[in-house]
Amino acid sequence: MTERDIILNELAQGLRPMSQGIDWFDAQGPEDQDEVLLFLRHHCMQARAVTEDGPESIRRAGLRPTHTPAVLITRGPIEQQLRKIAGLTPVDERRKAFRLLVAVLAVADERRRERFCSGGCGHWWHRLSVTDG
Repeated sequence: MTERDIILNELAQGLRPMSQGIDWFDAQGPEDQDEVLLFLRHHCMQARAVTEDGPESIRRAGLRPTHTPAVLITRGPIEQQLRKIAGLTPVDERRKAFRLLVAVLAVADERRRERFCSGGCGHWWHRLSVTDG
C-alpha cells in the first residue's frame, strides 16, 4: 500500500474531501497523473464497475452530463469507456476524469462491500478511517 493508494481510497470512501484530492492530483506531473488515472481505471474494474454506475458516478463527481468524461461513461461498454476517460489529455478534462473515476470507484466499491464484504474481509482499504494515513 502506497500513499497514493491510501489517498485514492480515502477519496472514494468520502474520508478525504475531493478538494484535497484535486489539489493533490494537480500537484502531480503529467506522467504521474497518467499513472493515477490508469490506477483508478484498473481499480474501478477490480471493484466490478458496471455501465449502470455511470449516472450515479456523474452525479457524485459533480459533472454536467455534457462534460466529455460524463458523455463517455454513458456510451458503451464500461471497460472501453474507462480506458478512454483515463486517456483524456487536456488539463481540464483530466481533472474531470479524475473526479469521475474516483466516483465510479466509490459506487462500485460500495456495492462490492455490501455484497461481498459485509461480514468482514481482508481488504485493507475497507479498514481505513479518518485517523489513518
